[in-house]
Amino acid sequence: MGNDTQTKDYIQQLFAKRIGGSNFGLGEEIYKFEIIKRAKKEAIESNPAMELIDLGVGEPDSMADQVVRDRLIEEVSKPENRFYADNGIETFKKAAASYMSNVFGVKDLDPETEINHAIGSKSALSMIPTAFINPGDITIMPTPNYPIIGTHTEYLGGKVVYLPLMEEHHFLPKLDILPASILEKAKLLYLNYPNNPTGATATKEFFEEVVRFAKKHELIVIHDAAYASLVFDGEQPLSFLSVPGAKDVGIELHSLSKSFNMTGWRIGFVTGNKKLVSAFKMIKDNYDSGQFIPIQKAAALALSKPEITEKTAAKYARRHKLLVSVLQACGFQVEIPKGSFFLYTQIPIGVKNGPTFQTAEDFSQYLIKKLLLSTVPWDDAGSYIRFSVTFQAEGIKEEQKVMEEIESRLKSVEFIFEGGD
Repeated sequence: MGNDTQTKDYIQQLFAKRIGGSNFGLGEEIYKFEIIKRAKKEAIESNPAMELIDLGVGEPDSMADQVVRDRLIEEVSKPENRFYADNGIETFKKAAASYMSNVFGVKDLDPETEINHAIGSKSALSMIPTAFINPGDITIMPTPNYPIIGTHTEYLGGKVVYLPLMEEHHFLPKLDILPASILEKAKLLYLNYPNNPTGATATKEFFEEVVRFAKKHELIVIHDAAYASLVFDGEQPLSFLSVPGAKDVGIELHSLSKSFNMTGWRIGFVTGNKKLVSAFKMIKDNYDSGQFIPIQKAAALALSKPEITEKTAAKYARRHKLLVSVLQACGFQVEIPKGSFFLYTQIPIGVKNGPTFQTAEDFSQYLIKKLLLSTVPWDDAGSYIRFSVTFQAEGIKEEQKVMEEIESRLKSVEFIFEGGD
């Protein structure tokens, strides 16, 4: 027993500072999504007669298309597909190049030097800083945002400088607010459009500004385009690489998780500047041995069928319209987003004859525990909550039934909004 205690004591002292050092696992801070998970469990146990409606899910509600699943089954039985893929197979790279051309109008990408597969975009984002960040270097990234590239910048001894995404600027970062002292040390500029969590889309003019800004300040642009083809309301899919000069300064990451309902398959690709792709390939070669070849071959088939994504986008557009109608009827000032499956809106300040809300987390907890509606709170740049339209429902009738139930629960109380009567 004594030796076991002694072992635990010395192990506690050996954790790296980047994950908390000797205090690793001893703190009381709880990750946002763990707080939500615990609240959902408590709400379900306290209200067994009421079904929890999960509007916080950040992944598709459907399986990959049948034709893609069939291709996986076919390829997994071929003996030649059992080997390591390393930095990817030619079939997938060529399919990715054709996809970029057909969907985004990005022509003449070299599959061999300007495209490389990744085991999902999260994996790629976590590796990229390793190629560029030394202690003291800076990564510029928007907030709120997907945190992975910032986390790994800090792991490497770098610093993250955040640019707030404000509603009055259409949730596009204001690049001109950065002081020279930051720009001198900055190496990476991270962007994500259509955006998680705001659902905002970028414009060609904004991307042109980004290219000029990156060239002026010698920055590398990392554009996370995980939702790039999930657009609606008349929007056309827009790639950062479609802007003249973009390939001179950056790379773009695409994922099949959201656009082709292939979340658990873990497949995506990095494309753009060949020097940056080469650096990513070198780092990746020291992290993994490539995604399973049958998955790459099934993914190549998916990329050749953009109509799969178009069908999914049409479903999300329909659900967004329904949800926005419900929220507006309950007093929320919200508009239909132009991309992604997320809807982002300011919180009320309280409930009539009920509690007040100081933070989005307060409001999110209220929705879960009192109304059994799960959302994701964001207090990074104002107090907002994120709804997702990837809730479980089969067909239009079920979607409408879910919406009617959401509206009934929200209207069971009267929300008070800032500036209201």
